[in-house]
Amino acid sequence: MVEQGRPAIETSGLTKRYDELVAVDDVSFAVQEGEVFGFLGPNGAGKTTTINMLTGLARPTAGSIHFFGWDYSADVKKAQHLMGIVADESNLYPELDGFQNLCFSAALYGMGRREREQRARELLDTFGLAGAARRKFAAYSKGMKRKLTIAAGIIHRPVILFLDEPTTGIDVASAREIRQLLAGLSESGTTIFLTTHYIEEAERLCDRIAFIVEGRLVRMDTLADLVKDVQGRHIVQLTAQAGVGSIDTLHQAFPEVRFERVSENVLHAHTAEPLPLAPLIRFLEEHGVDVTEAKAIRPSLEDVFVRITGVALEQMRKEKEQAKQKGGGA
Repeated sequence: MVEQGRPAIETSGLTKRYDELVAVDDVSFAVQEGEVFGFLGPNGAGKTTTINMLTGLARPTAGSIHFFGWDYSADVKKAQHLMGIVADESNLYPELDGFQNLCFSAALYGMGRREREQRARELLDTFGLAGAARRKFAAYSKGMKRKLTIAAGIIHRPVILFLDEPTTGIDVASAREIRQLLAGLSESGTTIFLTTHYIEEAERLCDRIAFIVEGRLVRMDTLADLVKDVQGRHIVQLTAQAGVGSIDTLHQAFPEVRFERVSENVLHAHTAEPLPLAPLIRFLEEHGVDVTEAKAIRPSLEDVFVRITGVALEQMRKEKEQAKQKGGGA
């Protein structure tokens, strides 16, 4: 955990309205220098709007924004030299190769030719992209594109890095590499503010996590303290061979149990007391559900997320993917 010092980012009463819609409502928090701060919430909760205000891409309706104690509320763009910004969609140029994209990004920050070329080669090597340096960005895989986009975001060595969904839609190996790179940046003192739909990512990377729901900050704490809230509960994971059937039917038969569909074949049963499995499995089998595995699982940040937001993560990810396919945002 990062030691308490001066806040790298501090907001007070941050608010964004679009006519009658309040996208972000009176949000206040402080992110310590060198901290990895996770910002979690359902689709449309206000995560991206908050990042846009913090990075100067949207003007707050009300509230203040400070970086390292300096007030940038009137013009956040004046603080953009402090930031690296990695949006959930790449802003690099498909017709340029990897090396050219990084050099162009560095030039935008005023870096001289020799410095930017040296830094570009250094990052291509760090991100495992040296062999694709002269390949056009359009020909990169999703994982390679994401890595180059992050490299472009840190080419000027920012002290604060904003990441919106850093590993969405990429392969497992690339996601693991990106998490390792982010952990390394954090260890070197970079302050990281990230949103993610992948709870395991937040668990591995974040010093503290804040939950935003319908534009309001509803909870902010360390991972250990968040998980304490659900440690007194019991969770059983049920796996079925051909689907777990109707949750509504289960609710009617076992009203004291909260059921959550994790996937088509996996169901979680949440109870305050240990759950006798025999009646539940017998009921499922009587309704044509062949249970292949039943096991107790440790409560996790995912359970905290569901409890706080009331949203199942699997459904949220599907909605996110559908929105991206239609060209919508988070």
